[in-house]
Amino acid sequence: MIEATLADMRNSSTFFKTDEIIHILDGRKKEDIGFFVPQVFKDEFEKFVEIIEKKKKMTLLNRVAKAQKQDPVNDGSVSDGIK
Repeated sequence: MIEATLADMRNSSTFFKTDEIIHILDGRKKEDIGFFVPQVFKDEFEKFVEIIEKKKKMTLLNRVAKAQKQDPVNDGSVSDGIK
C-alpha cells in the first residue's frame, strides 16, 4: 500500500496507473481521507463492498424485526407474523 497526499495525487498523471492501493492523507491536517482502489482490484473490491452492504442491511432488518416483536398486538389490530 502506498501513502500519498492529495497534492501528490493531483500532480502526477501516471499516479493512477499503479497496481497498488493508495492510502490518501490530508497533508496539512495529517488525517486519513480514504483509499484509492485501482482498476486491477475492481472485481474483488466490488465483491467486498457488496458483502459489507449485505451485512449492513441484515443488521438493519434485525433491528426492525426486534422492534416489531416488542410492539404488542392490540385488539382489532393485525399481527405482522414475526414471533
